[in-house]
Amino acid sequence: MAERKTIQRARRDAREGKAPSTQAGEFVREEMEHIRERKHGARSTKQAIAIALSKARKAGVKLPAPGRGASSRTRRQAARDTRAGRRGAGARRPSARRSRATLQALRQEGRSAASHRELSRQARATARGRRRAR
Repeated sequence: MAERKTIQRARRDAREGKAPSTQAGEFVREEMEHIRERKHGARSTKQAIAIALSKARKAGVKLPAPGRGASSRTRRQAARDTRAGRRGAGARRPSARRSRATLQALRQEGRSAASHRELSRQARATARGRRRAR
């Protein structure tokens, strides 16, 4: 679950009328901090961002589902996170065993995903993709 401060910052952004992606940026920031604090690691910057967006959806940020390029599994998970944000039908808490296993796996991953160099590479690669899409 996301920290209270992060959720408050995202809600403040929402009240100010900022875009959902801006609100979600707070969760990405938090996730990078967690990796730098050695709470856990991530295999890649893309994975760290995906974890953060998942937390944002669960916290109620109205993010669109991943695009057509994403796997069906990723889209399914995003739909589940959105339902969790509403706490309505179909939203279930994961088992404690599964949560522990996920965290244990992430703790074994590296820390370089949150480095300035990797974040820069990720941002530039994404920007290149947007330029090509036009």
